[in-house]
Amino acid sequence: MSAPRELTDNTEKNRFEFELDGQTAFIDYIINKQGVAFLTHTEVPVGLEGKGIASGMVKKALETIEQRGLKIVPICPFITSWLMRNPEWKRLLDEHHRM
Repeated sequence: MSAPRELTDNTEKNRFEFELDGQTAFIDYIINKQGVAFLTHTEVPVGLEGKGIASGMVKKALETIEQRGLKIVPICPFITSWLMRNPEWKRLLDEHHRM
């Protein structure tokens, strides 16, 4: 398995979610009034690890964020390292928080 096909934006919990086999992987976020999404935490249940789910979630989340015209600040270490491996997505970085 690589990228999740369906990523849900659970605005009540402020997180993007992907469900598989009764388990939920997610990316927590905080969006401020200036249109900046602070990506704070990525979590994949142990049973889903090693399947590319986290990487797929990050890509889908960034696509959604870009469609909404938001910028990002990666606080989560996984997302920071993902951006280093996928520098084309650094275009979404908030100008005040460049890597």
